[in-house]
Amino acid sequence: MKIGELSTATRVSRRLLRYYEEQSLIAPRRSENSYRDYDERMVDRVFQIRGLLELGFPTRVIRQILPCLDRERVIHMNDVTPEMLAMLEAEASGLDEKIRFLVKNRDAIREYITEVQQRHTVPTNT
Repeated sequence: MKIGELSTATRVSRRLLRYYEEQSLIAPRRSENSYRDYDERMVDRVFQIRGLLELGFPTRVIRQILPCLDRERVIHMNDVTPEMLAMLEAEASGLDEKIRFLVKNRDAIREYITEVQQRHTVPTNT
């Protein structure tokens, strides 16, 4: 897929996609005319990058952990420092806390829905 198609599929600007490429977060193939050609898997990769950026991860750390998100795991250990490992551990703990909070809220919403459905006949949108 061309860069415009990837941009449309991910709602990420072409400029930002080129930045991700400069940061070695995504790697397109080049066609004979030097156009970027992205594999379909890059859509998920861009979503992963966006999610990690939203959590506050810097691109240098994202570059290190992206291989852990692939099915074929090839972990790169360049530039790993004790500080980076401590930051990743803190982020993982923070994610655990957010997951517990989300699960608690999801369960409360489901419980509310069940109660409402048992007490009232709620019309469905069909």
